[in-house]
This record gives sequence, structure tokens and C-alpha cells, in this order.
Amino acid sequence: MKRKDLLKTIIIDNQNRQFPLGWQRELIVPIDNKKIITLSGVRRSGKTFHLYNLISRLIKSGVKREEIVYLNFEDERLGLKQADLQDILLTYQELYSDVDLQKVYFFFDEIQEVDGWEKFVTRIYNDVSRHIFITGSDAKLLSREIATSLRGRALNFQVYPLTFFEYLNITKPGFNLHRTADQAKAKHALSRFIKQGGFPELITEKGEFHQAILQEYFNVMLMRDLIDRYDITQTAMIKYFCKRVIGASSGEISVNKIYLELKSQDYKISKDTLYEYLGYIEAIYMIQLVPKYAHSIVKSELSQKKTYVIDTGLGIAMDYKLSQDKGRMLENMVVMEMIKLGKQVNYQKNGSECDMVIVDKEQVVQAIQICEQMDDLETRKREVKGLVATCQANNLKKGTVVTMDSEEEWLEQGISIHVVPAWKFLLER
Repeated sequence: MKRKDLLKTIIIDNQNRQFPLGWQRELIVPIDNKKIITLSGVRRSGKTFHLYNLISRLIKSGVKREEIVYLNFEDERLGLKQADLQDILLTYQELYSDVDLQKVYFFFDEIQEVDGWEKFVTRIYNDVSRHIFITGSDAKLLSREIATSLRGRALNFQVYPLTFFEYLNITKPGFNLHRTADQAKAKHALSRFIKQGGFPELITEKGEFHQAILQEYFNVMLMRDLIDRYDITQTAMIKYFCKRVIGASSGEISVNKIYLELKSQDYKISKDTLYEYLGYIEAIYMIQLVPKYAHSIVKSELSQKKTYVIDTGLGIAMDYKLSQDKGRMLENMVVMEMIKLGKQVNYQKNGSECDMVIVDKEQVVQAIQICEQMDDLETRKREVKGLVATCQANNLKKGTVVTMDSEEEWLEQGISIHVVPAWKFLLER
């Protein structure tokens, strides 16, 4: 089949399909603000369903189906290169010569699969239509093009796996935080959420398949997003590196240590290359790197960073030891929840450590420790010491300790210490 005929088939098929609404997410994407809307995030986090929701909203509002173009660039039938992208417009005009192109809504899913896509999108924006929506799974590529070719024209939204609030609304509809019976359900749901994670597909899948599904997510990210996209030839090495980085979740990552491990296994690779790979792993949203807080932004960015896997379910599926360390997984989950909510997250370390500080306008506004239990005396002393020191250093009157199920309050050296169970901390916002 000729390319234009294939494009016609795909465009018409997509216009006639029923777009599933999916679950209501907290992220609200504007539908008509005349900017190029970009949705970026880890694979399988729900970016495509956000596009489906937007298309459904348009159809309900009266937009004709023939005024909507949806293309998924991971559709193996397309196989488009930069020079072929113009065929999309030509094909559409052959199909609908009487439609005003300014009214057409373009939805391009995983567009980073085509090199040079940004020139095509910019041309559509400048000359054809201001209704453009794109998704991508690589922060480095998208942010680079938004900062250059699309500067001033694009508005980016991050799409993450489900928050605990979203997860609870889906699995326990009608949940009421103030009902005692529902509070017990929330505690149970939190343990399941940490183990399962928040990838939407897993909500409807049987638990026995979760690990296999998550491992397949990892393999797709590894092959398509890392090895293929960044032309990495040492596949066994990069797989080992990814697993080691995931295994370091909720801790400071030592690239030097991993470098020495690889060197002992006769891998020929430099530390600088490993640092590059670490950046790639973050760019494809497999992990999130959190810097140490410093008054200087430069010092903060150059600091030793802590690693958090993008989803605790993914982390546990790739490293069984993480499932045995509930404290680390609790910390990972809570930190990622704050990041999902758009908070600027750092950690602070001045002799003693505070797991997480929330920063607003370059100032620490909240200090938070995260630990599974506060029953052990040594653990209690350590957590409180780091929290008090951080509060004093940042002129805060209150510090928070997030645990699995403890709840208490007291005054420590003039600082109000609030111990709160994670389910309540995440839902009372």
C-alpha cells in the first residue's frame, strides 16, 4: 500500500474509533489555549489516555471527527522519517479539501520516534493550526526542543503513574477520609499501592501478572528508549547499570562504585560515560534524581544526588531486595508523590540528614523525615535529630515524620514534631 493510502486509512480509522475515557486524573490539560501542548512522562503512565480524553471532550463539545487527526508514531505501519511528515498534511487535504485547516486538531503520540519532528510541528503551528498536542517519553529530547525550536510556543505537562489519591479513588470509589472504616481501607490500600505501584494498566490486571507486566515495561524502556534511541552497544552493561541504579533507590547513588564493579567484570567504559547514561536513565523517566538542598542553585545541582525509582512497583519487580526494605520503599513512594504534585523536592544533609525538604522560591518551607516505624529508640533519636537540625537551620517551627501507621505530636527543642501515617499525609492536602 502506498504511503498516502496508508495514512488515509489510519487517519480515517482513528477518526471513527471510540476513544475510551479512562479514569479521571488530577492533571487537567487545557484544550484551547493556542499553545503546543506537550505531555511527557514514563511509558504506560497514561499520556495516550490524556489525549483520548481531550479528543472525547472535543467531540462532545461539537468538534467534527473529520477535524481531528490522531497519529501514534509507534504504529509500525507508519515508519515515517522527517522528509515524510509533510505527507500527513497533504494526505489530510486530499481527504478533506473543504475543511479549514485552522480548525483542525492534531494529536501526535510518541512523536520523538521521528528525528527532526520539531521542525514539522513548528511549521504546523506557524502556518496551519494552533491546535497541537504531542506526547513523548524522553524528557531530554522534549525539553531540548521546547527550549529551542518550540520556545515560547509550547506548554509542557508531566504525566506520572497514578498518585495514591487517584489510586484510592479508582479502587475505593466513594472513599471518605473521615470515616473510620475507610481509614482502615486506606491503610491496607497504601501497602498494596507501594507493592503494586501506580501504573494504570495494573489496576485491572490480576496480581499474579503484575511482576511480568512491570518487567516488560522495564525491557521496553531499556531497548527502545535507551539502547535504540541513544545508540548504546553494550546491552548487558546498560541493563546491569539500570538495575544497580534502581537498586540504589532512596539512597545516594555512587557511580564510582558501579564503575569499579563494571571494571572488575572487564567492561570497557569510562566514568564520564556512566554519568551520561545516568542522565539518560532519568530522561526516560525510569528514575528521578533529587539533589541536596543548598542556597546556591549551582551547588545544589552539582551535589551528590539521591535516586528514586519512578514507581515502587517497577523497582520491586526489578530488585527483589527492595520488597524486603519497607522503609526505603515508603520513602521512595512519598518522595515521588510530592514530585507528582509538582513540589520542588530536595534532601538536606549537614552532619545529620533530613530525607526530604520542600522548597519554594529557593527557601525550605517544609522538612520531612520518612521511616517505617518510630518504635526503635535509636531510629527515633536519629530521625528526630535530623529533623530538628533541619528545622532550626531553616527557621521552621514544625517538622513532620511520615510513617506507616504511627501518629503522635510533641515539642522537641522548640520544634513541633508531628508524626503522621503516610496514608493520612498523602490524602490531607
